[in-house]
Amino acid sequence: MTRTRFALLPLVLFTAYRAPLYAQAPPPDAFTILERQPDGPRITPYLTYQIDMAWKQEDARRARFAAIRTEADLLRVQGELRTKLLNALGGLPTEKTPLNPQTTGRIQMEGYHVEKLVFESVPGIYVTALVYVPDNAPGKRPAVLVPCGHSSNGKAYYQALCQRLVSRGYLVICWDPIGEGERSQFWDASAGKSRYNLICGEHAILGNLAYLAGTNLARWEVWDGIRALDYLLTRPDVDSARISITGTSGGGFQAALLGALDTRIKTIVPSCYITALRMRVANRIFEDPDSDPEQDPYGMLSAGIDHAGLLLLMYPRPVFIAAAVLDFFPIDGARQAYREIDALYRRLGHADRIGMTEGYHKHNYSVENQVAAITFLDRFNDLAAHAALPVTKDLDDAAVQVTKTGQVLMDHPQARNVTDEIRDYAKTHRPAQAPTLRAAYFGAGYPAIREWVVAPFKGTSAAPNRILWEAAGTSSADGITIDKYLLHHSGGLLMPLLHVHGARPGGPKTLIWFSDRGKAGADDWPAMKAFVADGYDVVSFDARGLGETRMPYTAISIDDPSLAQKDFDHAYVSPLSSVLADYVYNSLLTGRPYMLQLIEDVEIASRFSRERLGATEVSITASGDAFTLAHDAAGVLPGLRLVAGEGAHPIAWSEIVEKKQEIWPVAYVYPGGAFIR
Repeated sequence: MTRTRFALLPLVLFTAYRAPLYAQAPPPDAFTILERQPDGPRITPYLTYQIDMAWKQEDARRARFAAIRTEADLLRVQGELRTKLLNALGGLPTEKTPLNPQTTGRIQMEGYHVEKLVFESVPGIYVTALVYVPDNAPGKRPAVLVPCGHSSNGKAYYQALCQRLVSRGYLVICWDPIGEGERSQFWDASAGKSRYNLICGEHAILGNLAYLAGTNLARWEVWDGIRALDYLLTRPDVDSARISITGTSGGGFQAALLGALDTRIKTIVPSCYITALRMRVANRIFEDPDSDPEQDPYGMLSAGIDHAGLLLLMYPRPVFIAAAVLDFFPIDGARQAYREIDALYRRLGHADRIGMTEGYHKHNYSVENQVAAITFLDRFNDLAAHAALPVTKDLDDAAVQVTKTGQVLMDHPQARNVTDEIRDYAKTHRPAQAPTLRAAYFGAGYPAIREWVVAPFKGTSAAPNRILWEAAGTSSADGITIDKYLLHHSGGLLMPLLHVHGARPGGPKTLIWFSDRGKAGADDWPAMKAFVADGYDVVSFDARGLGETRMPYTAISIDDPSLAQKDFDHAYVSPLSSVLADYVYNSLLTGRPYMLQLIEDVEIASRFSRERLGATEVSITASGDAFTLAHDAAGVLPGLRLVAGEGAHPIAWSEIVEKKQEIWPVAYVYPGGAFIR
């Protein structure tokens, strides 16, 4: 990868890492500051920090929605929300290219038949779908789009729902989302499976890549749904005035976004998705840790959208929320969102167009919820009410397979991979003047650390604009001293910090050093000795969510428990499902990317070094991929000099996108990063 050089900052080549490795390291407790917590899930200071930020942003949004008094007010807010939502997705394609639909088979069922369909949502992106068609139904029929939730077999998993709808007289289309069912983007033909998994795993890889390109995987998911609707409207048996949508989980997410953005959809029923995002910020690590970046469009909280905003975008069309009391999408959030938007519907004379049902069960579209949802659909599609749902019979996966091979990319060698779409999106959407990381850091959300007071901690909670330090012990070895500190900052965050120095501390040259694990440990003692021998005092710290501030918990995927079968250090940072990944996505929802928050921690350590330790010249370096943070902090923070070790280089976001790299450190997910370097 290439290295960006900063014209205004000297780059010093450091070679002291070559010091001999035979020195005896101090004991491990010389490098630890916090009392070790028992293993298990817990609300960490950093998670509390994220929750507090989400609460403040949601409070501001709720106040704005509460101020809506007239339909003109609501329509004005709708227009603003639509623009913000489209920006969060990176926009939608501007051209509707030929669908080129192909019917690959037909299954006759009792009273209806199922057509196997392939169409192109954009040139080269093939979508596999099943179309459920009532037999002997004269005239045009109401139609329902059923986007799939997260399931390895995609549309095959949702046969019962589709069968119930078609038996009631609806023409139904259900399609495989990207990365599920017959649409794997990372298929290993020799192993007969995805290199990741067809539930959330492929979404993690694609979604993180999409962030770097300045977009979101949901852009393509939403577009697939829009084109599925376009296909329905080409059929002579579909009534364009009676188009509905319902889906659950990831399908509820798609139903909500499609319902919000495509007004041709007249009735919207999301299941097991609607909540309040501040509650998802709080519970996702413990209840649903799988990385699913398309459900976290950048700034959904900070831009004042949230799930209530998606519902507001559906006004005045009929909306019905199906929720599960024991869901990992918190039920209290669903109730809150419903009450907010229900109040607006009532205020503007449309109380009959909104409803909600709750089932006492976990995350699924229960039969009882389907009864309530379909009854709502029937009312707004002029269909007679029925007392019960029909009996269904799921066919096996092979029977409803649309492609010959079971994977559309294998059936169509000329097809494009979605990674190609993401790469090309970055090329075609590159701004004329690329934004800088420095402008982003010091822009909206910057907490003015350069103005904070640095003072001793006196046993009280840290104010947001303070860096309060407390001494936490001292040890020495080989004539080198390790002073331990604990910094309290940002209204509740903790930063364990080491000051490693020779006989006379507080020299003019201070080097900030860290690794991907956090601050220095016993294994890093040879490097620390070499730095001190070269005339540096060394300051090493744990950034938020790293090192000693990690949650001592391995997040376990409910869909793919094998993701947790790693040692703790690797499981904690997995881009597929991990505590750190969820911290990162929380930061994106609240509009201050984790990468910028890491630079905040560097600035805090630098301020402490200058004002407490007396440093007049502060440099920075790091080992491994952590050099990315050192490099970027030096490029952003005035007066911080970069020291590069041999072979050190930052992660090049543009190269990740160009090369369609699948795995890279989730800590460095940065929206639009490909446009920076």
